[in-house]
Amino acid sequence: MDKSRIKVQAFLSKVPLFARLRPDELDRIALGTSKVRVERGELVFQRGEPCVGFHIVMYGQVKLAFTSAQGAEKVVELVGAGQSFGEALMFMGKPYIVTAQAMEDTMLLHVSKPVIFREIHSDPEFACTMLAGVSQRMHALMCDMESYSLRSGTQRVVGYLLKDCEEAGSSELTLPATKAVLASRLNLTPEHFSRIMADLSARQLIAFKGRRISIPDVEKLKACAG
Repeated sequence: MDKSRIKVQAFLSKVPLFARLRPDELDRIALGTSKVRVERGELVFQRGEPCVGFHIVMYGQVKLAFTSAQGAEKVVELVGAGQSFGEALMFMGKPYIVTAQAMEDTMLLHVSKPVIFREIHSDPEFACTMLAGVSQRMHALMCDMESYSLRSGTQRVVGYLLKDCEEAGSSELTLPATKAVLASRLNLTPEHFSRIMADLSARQLIAFKGRRISIPDVEKLKACAG
């Protein structure tokens, strides 16, 4: 078997969506995937293009965003290694509603729609796993809406920093994107985001230099999250 396929299968086996699949099932999924190398700043796809499968990030980072007629950008999500995007639209048979752009040199796996539908038809448990994945994405979007509507800017920034710390298992982290991109992700202006970061630093709740953030006391920072 082609060595590149073996690498794909090894990667897929570690993705939650496919973690329960047998080796023969991973073989079939791998046959329906293709690697997509995207350089920093390059578009993966644009709004309006047809969706004929979904992507998984092997390494790197992808920004999903809307752009208004006036050129203003709203970042919907930053997708990192091991995460996927595009499943819901694949099932709906709709074109992409966002534009995807690589924030750094990125390797993606594109999983084709036919191979996923074939597995769903033959394995109800796999169908449930796919449904759970789409539902999780919807839940995250609803949490975002709640945050934008009910939480202050400071609470949003603190919540984001705490989430990153929890995922990294450390009180030190590196912001995954520029402040402008993160501000858009949190539904803030870049100026508001900078003021919040400066205020948290003045209160000695965080220390930062460039994208490097250190949190001296996580519990004190949590108190700001409300």
